[in-house]
Amino acid sequence: MRTLMLSILPLAATAAMAAAQGQPPPVAAETTATAIAGVIAAGTKVEVIKSGFTGTEGPIGLPDGSLIFTETQANRITRIDKDNNTSTFLENTNGSNGLAFDSKGRLISVQTTPGKALVGVIYPKGQEATLSDNYDGKPYGRPNDLVVDKKGGVYFSEPGPNATPGQPPPVPALSPAVYYLPAGGKSTRIAEGIERPNGIQLSPDEKTLYVNNTGGEYVLAFDVKPDGTVGNRRNFAKYPTVNKTATGGFNSGADGLAIDNAGRVYVVSLGGVHVFSAKGELLGTIPLSLQGQNIAFAGADKKTLYIVGRGSAFKVRLLAEGYTGRAK
Repeated sequence: MRTLMLSILPLAATAAMAAAQGQPPPVAAETTATAIAGVIAAGTKVEVIKSGFTGTEGPIGLPDGSLIFTETQANRITRIDKDNNTSTFLENTNGSNGLAFDSKGRLISVQTTPGKALVGVIYPKGQEATLSDNYDGKPYGRPNDLVVDKKGGVYFSEPGPNATPGQPPPVPALSPAVYYLPAGGKSTRIAEGIERPNGIQLSPDEKTLYVNNTGGEYVLAFDVKPDGTVGNRRNFAKYPTVNKTATGGFNSGADGLAIDNAGRVYVVSLGGVHVFSAKGELLGTIPLSLQGQNIAFAGADKKTLYIVGRGSAFKVRLLAEGYTGRAK
């Protein structure tokens, strides 16, 4: 594992240096994984599907085995079929980022257009609806990711607005937090005091909520209560690679989350896709040539892991099967 991580670190350093010098970022390239027992076979290739997308987030599998993801900056949702062909699934998406399906088959997204941020139904056409656009009368800044439980409740993260280079960060109406929106109800703030909550996911039995913290050292876990609120916050797993910031904080690069049928947790952050056991033990890392942003299982047998990030899309064949109880 140490050898693998050392081989990955220069990639992150190279990307940062290129950005600082105004050079083009590294090109997406195929990588080769080492074995992770029960997850991936040694020598498996991480394939580049395509580059040149405008923002890459929110991947989620469809029943036909294809996958859709959001091009947030292009205001559209793009589809990738099993043969790697891409097409436009939906346009005019109000800056949709994270995606999830509810039990009615509706596609729900967190929508990020400044001044129009909300959680709502984006598809099917004609059924669009706003589920929540504020908490306690204060508008959301830039909701990031979400997961829908079996009762139709929506968990979503609100890390705060993105900073513009060279400008002071905007003051958000709401501090970074995690919310729960029960079906037909109003959002409740269920967790705060997280530097930058990002990717969010439920365990297969929906008894545990996982939250990535881009500004911290650990994946967080919470016990889910019968009413959808959470308690027993704890550090679930430590990110293998974390950088210190100039202000003394942390940058883990932690973004999207996924789970498999065995309850393993897949975290995309600095260094690649890190795979943890249901107990939080690091099992191994799937290397990437670019920093990923979000991940999802898809394919007819749900054994293909898709990774999107930095304008590119990748896929890798796994031994593990993604959780089959919901689309993601």
